Amino acid sequence: MKRQLFDDYAGAIMEAGAREAQQAGSVTIEAEHLLLSIAAERESAAGRALGSAGLDPGTIREALRQEFRASLEVAGVSIAERDLPAPRASTAPPSKMGQSAKLALERGVTAVQNKKDLRPGHLLLGILRLEHGTVPRALSVAGVDRGALRQRVEQSLRDDQA
Repeated sequence: MKRQLFDDYAGAIMEAGAREAQQAGSVTIEAEHLLLSIAAERESAAGRALGSAGLDPGTIREALRQEFRASLEVAGVSIAERDLPAPRASTAPPSKMGQSAKLALERGVTAVQNKKDLRPGHLLLGILRLEHGTVPRALSVAGVDRGALRQRVEQSLRDDQA
């Protein structure tokens, strides 16, 4: 039963992540698209955990935008004087997961010893366990203490199991 819940949740988050990727013009579903999808599910435990850290889809998008701008500046491209152009939506949602999404899923699954105990919070935990890439940099830009957020998610998973 719990596994079915996780499968349903993960499927819904993947679908929503594909729509986020499409709107961003991405050819793959990445961890940031999954994070945006989880944040949009405010009634879920994972969505509430993100909300407790001040993260909703709007704040995450702004952090991603700032992270993108900062990454361009590191590469020597300054766009401080003008706004970033809006992304062009793809004609269809991507069906493939990018490396960051695959890694987040793997880390979420490895966060549980018994696969039948998989719950939606494990997907968020997998995203929060990413050490490099867009999501960790964007959360840093947003001033989020990833370690504290990760501990809150882990505690909610323990509480849910008790």
